[in-house]
Amino acid sequence: MEPYPITFEPILKEKVWGGCALERYGKKLPTDTPIGESWELADLPDSIEGGKSVITNGTLAGKTLAEAIRGDACFPLLIKFLDANDNLSVQVHPSKNFAENHPETHLKSEAWVVLDAEPSSYIYVGLKHGTTEEALRAAIDDNSVPELLNAIEVSKGECYYLPSGTCHALGAGVLVAEVQTPSDTTFRLWDWGRTHREMHVDQAMQCIDFDALFTPPDQASPIASGPFLTTQYVDTPHFSIERVEASEDVAFPLIVDDAPVVIMVVDGDMTIEHSTHVDASVGTTVLLPTGLDNATLHMPRDSAILRFDLPSQKIFA
Repeated sequence: MEPYPITFEPILKEKVWGGCALERYGKKLPTDTPIGESWELADLPDSIEGGKSVITNGTLAGKTLAEAIRGDACFPLLIKFLDANDNLSVQVHPSKNFAENHPETHLKSEAWVVLDAEPSSYIYVGLKHGTTEEALRAAIDDNSVPELLNAIEVSKGECYYLPSGTCHALGAGVLVAEVQTPSDTTFRLWDWGRTHREMHVDQAMQCIDFDALFTPPDQASPIASGPFLTTQYVDTPHFSIERVEASEDVAFPLIVDDAPVVIMVVDGDMTIEHSTHVDASVGTTVLLPTGLDNATLHMPRDSAILRFDLPSQKIFA
């Protein structure tokens, strides 16, 4: 089968902390339900409800991403939009040691790209230096957990990497694009006074790296090259991220060699010309499979994409 640009049906997730801001990214939201997440590309185990993306275009339309992948391999990224209308729980994902001893859990390293942030909006990343398990448990009991977290006031265009084992929370008023390793294992340890959701304090304590020293990352500046402004965000063992903005109307070929590429349209509307034409309006996520060599991306001036690159591997037939 000839490779072609693949699009997916968004998987909307109701969350107590969600809102309606994802309408700005083309999502058709219910009127009476807070939507916190739109899973744009997912290939999670069958045990996770709503964890498999369905293809919407071309000869693979109607198939799940899992059905399109060769052999038993799973797609190694989960890509989302998150709308934090309220604070997310303070949480941690499984550490390497915990995952090795609990086969039902999986490592979850992730990165947030801030697409929008209200004035004086924060994220919380890592514990303040010297925080012990005893101190954190005491803070949970007296509802003073935020005093032990590193609070970072964020702005549009910033990026933050959160490796497994990092205590963190997304604060109210922040909308992000998230890329992560394919896991839905989260251990909540405190929930801002909300009492109706399950907590996982003991598991979280086993996963938190209390010795980690957090330093706010230097934020990359865009670099001009021809008709593009490119911002290199992060390069991790699991994925890399860059933002590409068009400084003028431009069309350029999409050529994918030995690893799939994912692009997410975050500003403006664009098109991809191929035998399978794609109208890539803002909020659209497109998978560019291995071997793609005859597609052209048309970007109008001031439009922008996030590009997610994988380590080199061939996982598509």
